[in-house]
Amino acid sequence: MVDPTLFAEIFYPALLGGIGGLTRGVIGLLKALSLRRTILWGYYLITVIVAAIIGIFTGIVFNIDYRLSLLAGYAGTDILEGIYKSFAVQKVYVQTRRK
Repeated sequence: MVDPTLFAEIFYPALLGGIGGLTRGVIGLLKALSLRRTILWGYYLITVIVAAIIGIFTGIVFNIDYRLSLLAGYAGTDILEGIYKSFAVQKVYVQTRRK
């Protein structure tokens, strides 16, 4: 049988971290809708799933307080988004010299 305290130490932070990640995804969706941007539903679904997974793991890692697990799940997606944006390929236009 599963020890209830061990279950609570892993399940609740994971649940709250996942909820934090999902909250981040919903807020992003509401922001996109308010700006009338085109929503790529496949990308959104993958983002929400990844946010929940990140939230679960960060919630387990930062299991000091349940509120911190929720916050870590919410902020965990921001960390990945920042890394993605730092490696995003941007177009560079080079002017050639005319003779």
